[in-house]
Amino acid sequence: MSDTVIFLGPSLSRSEALSILQADYRPPICRGDLAKLPETTRVVGIIDGEFFQHLAVSSKEILTLLDNGVQVFGAASMGALRAAETYMFGTIGVGEIFRMFRDGVLDGDDEVAVVYDPCSYRQLSEPLVNIRYALQMAVAERAINEVEGNYLLQQIKSLYFPERSYKALHSLSASFGEFFRGSVMPDVKREDARQLLFAIKNSRQASGAYQ
Repeated sequence: MSDTVIFLGPSLSRSEALSILQADYRPPICRGDLAKLPETTRVVGIIDGEFFQHLAVSSKEILTLLDNGVQVFGAASMGALRAAETYMFGTIGVGEIFRMFRDGVLDGDDEVAVVYDPCSYRQLSEPLVNIRYALQMAVAERAINEVEGNYLLQQIKSLYFPERSYKALHSLSASFGEFFRGSVMPDVKREDARQLLFAIKNSRQASGAYQ
């Protein structure tokens, strides 16, 4: 829909996003993008955004959009960060990562930061939040104990975000690598991005905007 704009990058493929929700998909958001939206925009979904390449979108920009009657959803990456800062003013936060930022479980931008190919948006590093979740799974299934899980998390966290990967984690723990051998690694950002698209779709259908 021309009145629905989604800022999306490496968290979810464009083809998968389009299979869930027809919308105007744009590259990861940065400072100034919201002011350039067409006047017909009624719904904005923020998933991915620039952290270091350009100035990040500010909470003030989102508040201006809300004041103008635009519905804003945030999840997964930059969207989760800004939603946690502005949900009390009307931004609709979606997903586990948003809830962790909102509740203070997570407090650093680097939890969701990744390096990606600027043309294909292919992810070239792993976000800390995904690695954190994978370690929690391994501890819950007793593949590693809690002490080892905390140690591994701190080791990965100490790396600069472009160097974080499951390969690096496997090199630190044979037990972790064996637990996930042959499995698809958990991707919390992807799941939260999907939830945002379904939330917008359900909201629009409920309002009768489209089917």
